[in-house]
Amino acid sequence: MVRLSMPAEQRIAIIGGGYAGMAAAVTLAAGGRRVCVFEGAKMLGGRARGVELDGRRLDNGQHILIGAYRTLLGLMQQVGVDEAQALLRLPLTLQQRTPHGDFRMVAPEWPAPLHSLGALLGAQGIGWGDKFSLMKLVLGAQLAGFRLGRDMPVLDWLQQGGQSPQLIERFWQPLVVAALNTPLETASAQILLNVLRDSLMGGRHDGDLLIPRVDFTELFPQPAADWLADRGSEVRTSSLVRSIARDEAGWQLDAGDERFAAVVLAVSPQRVADLLPETAALDTLRGQLAALHYQPIQTVYLQYEPDVRLETPMIGVAGGLCQWVFDRGQIHGSPGLFAVVLSARGDYSDWDAVKLAQRVHEELVQHFGLRKPPQWSRVIHEKRATFACTPDLPRPGNATALPGLWLAGDYTVGEQPDSVYPATLEGAVRSGCAAAAGVVGLAI
Repeated sequence: MVRLSMPAEQRIAIIGGGYAGMAAAVTLAAGGRRVCVFEGAKMLGGRARGVELDGRRLDNGQHILIGAYRTLLGLMQQVGVDEAQALLRLPLTLQQRTPHGDFRMVAPEWPAPLHSLGALLGAQGIGWGDKFSLMKLVLGAQLAGFRLGRDMPVLDWLQQGGQSPQLIERFWQPLVVAALNTPLETASAQILLNVLRDSLMGGRHDGDLLIPRVDFTELFPQPAADWLADRGSEVRTSSLVRSIARDEAGWQLDAGDERFAAVVLAVSPQRVADLLPETAALDTLRGQLAALHYQPIQTVYLQYEPDVRLETPMIGVAGGLCQWVFDRGQIHGSPGLFAVVLSARGDYSDWDAVKLAQRVHEELVQHFGLRKPPQWSRVIHEKRATFACTPDLPRPGNATALPGLWLAGDYTVGEQPDSVYPATLEGAVRSGCAAAAGVVGLAI
């Protein structure tokens, strides 16, 4: 790995104002470096940002955090975000409506790891045989250090572990799709184990669900931008960078007059491929980027009458189109507004918005007994929301073959194999911090 140490007075360019880019910027600025963030859109946040739709302040997708996201939570605290106001914290909970009955699992107020065992044993909607089968598989993974001899699809691992179809439908299916946004048939079992290690089998509050009460721009990227401005760094929105090059004076963006000591590319993998300088030294990286495939996420917003609400702020639905339903009245103070998430590709991915919203409403009627149709609906379709998290995927690292050029994004991997995460907000900010450490010549 090439590492570049530099004087603190030299400026660093960060291309991309999403979670990875803003994490890199905050980390560098906290170390006394001057940074300039270039974001092509008007709003910060990348694939996790606030959007304005018909006068409603929404998100381009409904994400959640978990208590184990220590890097992101630490950065939020660093830039002045009050967790208690910004996040609704719920105990480790998995609640599903299924055609064959409800499933519910809630961790009791016991010390770790007993809280996880209590959650598994106390799960409602599965029999004792499934409970012991589930505990056997999870405890076996823990005894093996959450490491597989070889990676494999999650479904193969589950079937080898004796998990019944009912248990897969009610427990594993919603968990895997939510965590990896990849179907069980092709998702990486090793990456799933990394997530289970840090959440279900982590500390007492590591598996807590943290649902944002504010939009995803306000959750971290915008407070980070304000924090950076107070320390002499810049964040330029509506500033799309189309090319980068290096000469004897430093890195140059779009043939401009400014020069930077280093560049962190914190954009999507597709944009990275377009921005890379034409040199044979980057051929391996280009091959890794070309090998990535992607999965969509569709978020269906439905506005019902203000008195319509769910029994909980968030509930899963299995056996149909819908996967997770969020009551934004309980979370964001928008009474009657539901956000329904459909992760990974399905037949519905090619439907038009009217058809999809209608079919989603019909399922909500079936599961929750809604009496009237929605007053308003919109569909946000992120066609390349995440990379497909498949077994043994050769993902790029943060360093490149060119001194001073670094990558940050949830698709990258760090130097520690146990830290490899799927495409999550925590994975993005970890990558941003690792890229920042590499820029200034520190190991992470």
